[in-house]
Amino acid sequence: MTAPFRSELSRYLRTETVGGAILLAAAAIALIWVNSPVSDSYIDLRDAVIGWSAVHLELTVGTWVQDGLLAVFFFVAGLELKRELVVGELSDRKKALLPVIAACGGVLAPAIIAAVVGFGAPGMDRGWAIPVATDIAFALAVLAMTGSRVPAGARVFLLSLAVVDDLLAIALIAILFTASIAMLWIAASLACLAVYAFAQHKRITTPFLYVPLALFTWYAVHASGVHATLAGVALGLLTRVRRDPNEDEAPAARLEHRIQPISAGLCVPLFALFASGVVIDRGLLGELFTNQISLAIIAGLLLGKTIGIFGVSWLAVRFRIASRPENVGWRDVFALSVLGAIGFTVSLLVAELAMAGVDDQASTDIAKAAVLITSLAASLAGSALLLRRGRVHQARRDSLLE
Repeated sequence: MTAPFRSELSRYLRTETVGGAILLAAAAIALIWVNSPVSDSYIDLRDAVIGWSAVHLELTVGTWVQDGLLAVFFFVAGLELKRELVVGELSDRKKALLPVIAACGGVLAPAIIAAVVGFGAPGMDRGWAIPVATDIAFALAVLAMTGSRVPAGARVFLLSLAVVDDLLAIALIAILFTASIAMLWIAASLACLAVYAFAQHKRITTPFLYVPLALFTWYAVHASGVHATLAGVALGLLTRVRRDPNEDEAPAARLEHRIQPISAGLCVPLFALFASGVVIDRGLLGELFTNQISLAIIAGLLLGKTIGIFGVSWLAVRFRIASRPENVGWRDVFALSVLGAIGFTVSLLVAELAMAGVDDQASTDIAKAAVLITSLAASLAGSALLLRRGRVHQARRDSLLE
């Protein structure tokens, strides 16, 4: 791995550490706020409608955050994936295969387990998609805080896996939660993306073109009926990642430096603030481990993610389809697989969308609570395993120095 890539990865992890801490704080504030005597103020703020009726953009504050600010998060994810594919670990086909295959296993296994466990429950016709995504911000924050002594290859494996995993989850969102498609707006979206790609090709750098173009692309995708976060991913994937000789850094790196802190420090925490507001009472706590929906999500995340990521990785290496990262053992891969069960941001988003058609608000609350409790359990278990593996790797390094 080149020194520039190592330094870039380290910068990304450092930012995600801070962002992950803010993310957890926002979720905690939401839970305290919505379960306090002033819970009505939380609900009133989340459900307040703002926007412009003339352009059909009257949305609640919660929806603005979910569809608007979260698109910034997915733009950063798209930038990261593009960089990985072109100049990072995923540019090497042999190395790229393992996290890609692991991500596919980490999507398929949770979906199957959740569908089987939750079969017949209200909302689970699409709710099986809730446990398919690994939260990039949360997982990398835990890794950066507790896995500093594990090999760098393990960090790149998780980063690549989480980005591909989220891309697959976004594709599922586009397929499952698009009720109807407005073809004229789809055409407008594609036209905007073509202009963006052309401007990148012609080395145009002015924000006076890109900012309005990005905003209109988001609006066109939103108006088309496809989930608006897809606009962020598409724009990220079309951004140039190779630096020209006369440039200090490529556009993708420059944008990531500027936007990623905003995404991790503002956009994702605000989403967590409005998505984590679950009213916790004795009834919900009692149902958490008996309700069919919550059991499907818990089993899908904890068992499905671990089995899917680790099992498919082992098979891929066993049959020589892919290779493990350098100095990364199977126990490291298992620890990372457990960390992959952290499904915070995208899982909460899918829970909102999947349960939107269920009249009973309790179904949405139980789904969100299952995501929150499982993500917490996975972060604690993954942290313990990473700390243990870190001590093992440190002992090996110390023995080599003696």
